[in-house]
Amino acid sequence: MKIVFMGTPEFSVPVLDALVDAGHDIVAVYCQPPRPAGRGKKERPTPVHARALELGLEVRHPVSLKSQQEQDAIRQLEADVGVVVAYGLILPQAVLDAPKQGCLNIHASLLPRWRGAAPIHRAIMAGDQETGVCIMQMEAGLDTGPVLLRREIAIGPEETTAQLHDRLSELGAAAIVEALSKLVDLTPTPQPERGVTYAHKIDKSESKVDWSVPSQEVDRLIRGLSPFPGAWCDMNGQRVKLLASKLAEGHGPAGAVLDDSLTVACGKGAVKLLRLQRAGKGAQDAEVFQRGFPIPEGTQL
Repeated sequence: MKIVFMGTPEFSVPVLDALVDAGHDIVAVYCQPPRPAGRGKKERPTPVHARALELGLEVRHPVSLKSQQEQDAIRQLEADVGVVVAYGLILPQAVLDAPKQGCLNIHASLLPRWRGAAPIHRAIMAGDQETGVCIMQMEAGLDTGPVLLRREIAIGPEETTAQLHDRLSELGAAAIVEALSKLVDLTPTPQPERGVTYAHKIDKSESKVDWSVPSQEVDRLIRGLSPFPGAWCDMNGQRVKLLASKLAEGHGPAGAVLDDSLTVACGKGAVKLLRLQRAGKGAQDAEVFQRGFPIPEGTQL
């Protein structure tokens, strides 16, 4: 099929690779524009941009798709279908209608649960035991379109957003290839009105750990915000990101370090911190972290 591909971050790269490997003709790749990054603030292409160039594909990165000129440019591609995954721009109706069979979105949740910007983070933070991907026919509403195909996976008890992100990316890549191979036989299923939740963009104000809540909530916050923006707390006057954890036995005053291996008391129960990162330093496993910046038993976080 002739496909116009729209995606931007690392999550979208395996999908682009899978479409190419399946023999589809990618007539153009749309992604967000390069942005300044690093200490030199040099413009850096997005992961999809960089991968598309490696594959020898045409790359377009308009700031907006609202202009008639941009909409005409997409229409002139005469694509059979658009594949959209974590693109980051709103698609006007004229863009959704440009490909002959419309645009399909790969969404990283089991719709209608977790419509919106941060479905992977929110699923872990809410304690969901399963998630998945949906191949959805796009329409003007926010992730409201009918679902063509869904695939479920379990969320591991110690899984972080980074780990689940990678698994869902691969699952989405396989699902879109499958959906395109039998597109004429798939029946769009409207999303039910019950069970709708919204995965609002993560606000940095959410990321400070409140040790007074139960250990399950602390653990889910740490895993759900790893690696970005990263849950954090103050340790001996320094701000430290907490990047991995698991539930542990123990009790004490909320925020008290219960042993020398970074088991921390919560409002109820405790968590064991497994991976941490000080400002300006690399991420470290707890044992290595303790050697360079010891947090002894009895410390109050």
